[in-house]
Amino acid sequence: MIEIPSDLHPDLVPLAFLLGNWTGAGVAALDGDEGPGTEKCNFGQEVAFSHDGRDFLEYVSHSWALDADGKKTRPLETETGYWRIDKDRQVEVVMIRDQGVAEVWYGEMAHQKPQIDLATDAIARTASAGAYTGGKRLYGYVNGDLMWVGERSTPDTALYPYMSAQLKKAVDPSEWAKDIKDLPDDGIAFFR
Repeated sequence: MIEIPSDLHPDLVPLAFLLGNWTGAGVAALDGDEGPGTEKCNFGQEVAFSHDGRDFLEYVSHSWALDADGKKTRPLETETGYWRIDKDRQVEVVMIRDQGVAEVWYGEMAHQKPQIDLATDAIARTASAGAYTGGKRLYGYVNGDLMWVGERSTPDTALYPYMSAQLKKAVDPSEWAKDIKDLPDDGIAFFR
């Protein structure tokens, strides 16, 4: 069940499924020696969508490469941005990436399910940023998980699959701990 905070701006109700802290893993196709998307790796990701009562969601994402044992090996990307939706379910996202890229994304939220399809509209890159000309992303809320898939293009490469992940809602212990009553002081008696 999707909870809608009482202080959420009314325009953002369709995006309420995104709210919270999410964590999970996915697969990335990074730029390798043989070109864009040729180096495959597993990655971990933490995503947070929050609000402060205004008409946008704040977005922060951190991802890192994982080794065969699922341990972090190196950071991949950090993204931060703002998400809005209008009365016609048109979504706009402004995003900055640590690689020196600023993007404006536009898309639409599906009418019958919590799913958002986005495409880049404008991209600005610093001189040190890698080659990048556009992207598409699909976000969906499926069986309580946040799933997403992204594609990207370069001046020499048409859209290709770039990253995808399945994220689970992270539990804040303070939310469920307040409901626990009558725990013994030592905690051990609880398990007897």
